[in-house]
Amino acid sequence: MRRLALFFALAVTSAAAQPPVVQLNAGMHLIRAEVAADDGTRMTGLMHRVSMPANAGMLFVFDELAMHCMWMKNTLIPLSVAFIDEAGAIINVEDMKPQTEDSHCAKRPARYALEMNRGWFASRGIKPGSRIGGIPGIK
Repeated sequence: MRRLALFFALAVTSAAAQPPVVQLNAGMHLIRAEVAADDGTRMTGLMHRVSMPANAGMLFVFDELAMHCMWMKNTLIPLSVAFIDEAGAIINVEDMKPQTEDSHCAKRPARYALEMNRGWFASRGIKPGSRIGGIPGIK
């Protein structure tokens, strides 16, 4: 009985655990980004959320450099995604509609993707070639 109680306590703790957060920057613009670095957090992403603060987002860290794609299944808020290379440079930015299964893909192999509220990158003049600083593991 004690093992069962411990199992449920661990399950509830794991389910309630939040992804780690890092501070990124795009020039002078600061970003508070949750990090999705494992299969579970990458699959869930920003699903089921009804809002996100203005300078907040989610950084997806992929295991390998590849042609990654994103979609918006069960995602309620409109987002823009920037696909980022191994050096932290933006490859391309795509606007995504909520609750769709349309694929939005990197135009060349990417190692990261940063999701922000739709229009965040464009309204700040952040475009392909711009660098995102503070990504863990990039000097």
